[in-house]
Amino acid sequence: MRYDAVIVGAGHNGLICACYLAKAGLKVAVVEKRELPGGAVCTRDDLVPGFRFDVGSSVHIMIHQTPVVAELELGREGLEYIEMDPWAHYPVPGSGEGISFYRSVEKTCESIARFSLRDAQAYRRYVERWTELNEGVFETFLAPPSPGRLFSTIVKRNLFRPQSRRLWSSLDTARQLMAPYGEVIKETFENEHLRTAMLWLSAQSGPAPAEVASGDMFGWNAMIHKGGAKRAKGGSGSLATALVKCLKRHGGEIHLGVAVRRVRRNGSGWTVEAGEKSWESSRVVAACHLKTFFVDLLEGGPAELRERVGKARIGNGFGMVVRHAVEELPVYGPSVQSGKQPREYHPAMQLLCRDQAMLESSYQDYLAGRPPARPSVVAMTFSGIDPTLAPAGKHTLFTWAQYHTYDLRNGENWDAIREREADKLYDLVCEYAPNMRGKMIGRYIQTPLDLERDLGLLRGNVMHFEMSLDQMFMFRPLPEISCYRAPMKNLYLTGASTHPGGGVFGASGRNTAKVILGWRG
Repeated sequence: MRYDAVIVGAGHNGLICACYLAKAGLKVAVVEKRELPGGAVCTRDDLVPGFRFDVGSSVHIMIHQTPVVAELELGREGLEYIEMDPWAHYPVPGSGEGISFYRSVEKTCESIARFSLRDAQAYRRYVERWTELNEGVFETFLAPPSPGRLFSTIVKRNLFRPQSRRLWSSLDTARQLMAPYGEVIKETFENEHLRTAMLWLSAQSGPAPAEVASGDMFGWNAMIHKGGAKRAKGGSGSLATALVKCLKRHGGEIHLGVAVRRVRRNGSGWTVEAGEKSWESSRVVAACHLKTFFVDLLEGGPAELRERVGKARIGNGFGMVVRHAVEELPVYGPSVQSGKQPREYHPAMQLLCRDQAMLESSYQDYLAGRPPARPSVVAMTFSGIDPTLAPAGKHTLFTWAQYHTYDLRNGENWDAIREREADKLYDLVCEYAPNMRGKMIGRYIQTPLDLERDLGLLRGNVMHFEMSLDQMFMFRPLPEISCYRAPMKNLYLTGASTHPGGGVFGASGRNTAKVILGWRG
């Protein structure tokens, strides 16, 4: 049987691309080595009995600023989202108080005003300025990248939007975009608690606070007030489940537990081989890590391209995740309080980082090739808003931390120290929330090495390649393959390796489908 397109990899971008192609009438097959679809957008119920754990992403933000969910009618497939409001919360250590970031800018400013009236006003200006700026940037995310498209977007907004014209023509805007986001945060706010909260939020995409030309890592957070942060009911993998249903509704196929070994030209088309199985297709879409595809899977590709992709900067893995099953929810404050009932901040990403020095010390440990002595944590307690994740009266606690280098240069290895390093994350939660001591039922640990082995995230980098300016837009992952095409006829690319990068976004999958189908506008 011959297909119009075979997609290698069932991550959410690969599935989204497949759904658009199948919806357009193409005969499509998706081939995935894991037994579960979704790649890093996946939820498992076999790790701790009675609990549902995400094994990759947990918070869905950017996909809600795209048309993907509506165009593919994923609600029809049972996908339901729960608003996270507040979407982030910074508990001030030992105080029982904190700063909450709500969908409402005004409500967020009221929370900030308890610590600094001046910063409340500064935050309002920050949201206005950086939202306007990033709405222009976002337009470029929904199409293949090119210098001409970037330029035309800026010109168009300058011509028709006076507020954009003021921003894009401002040298100070250019200066802040080219500055390290840590410095931009310092000059924008004066309160140390707000500075630390914004610093830890901005660090989530990978680049360190001192990296040049990273200013928009800080500015991008303003966009969350526009689209919100949401949680897929039943777990992050509910998105993947809905996409598979959508694919099948339009006549597409998915083959799980089948590891692709070779992709090769076959006359005017392609053959995708997986052990004794093979698929003949007019087109192939690489939806896996592009280093894996070009170096390990593609036969007969351009040697120079293979070498260049192999040298593209993945960087070290920068995070570690531990998923906990717990007796109750963390209650932040100096005294032990009951966590049986959800509190206002439990829908939020809870930002556990005492100060900038704490984050900086972890980064220095990362650079030295050792685990962080004092890791900062983003804690997530989604069972507080979604009871399907845990048995009645029990809860889930996910902890994400940075910086954990893939390359340990202190004589240790990740398999030997995984339990010790996981303890550090839970211990920090207990420092902030004393009620959590002794409340762990079970846990699932994901070191950088685990992320590579289990999810194909090379060196543990969830973004595939580093999200630095020289590897973004028309440079991602390389200029010659940045528009979702490889220099071999009918070979296409999608996923976090491509523009606009990592995160639960879906723009890459949609853009690749647009290229294949020849969409305009």
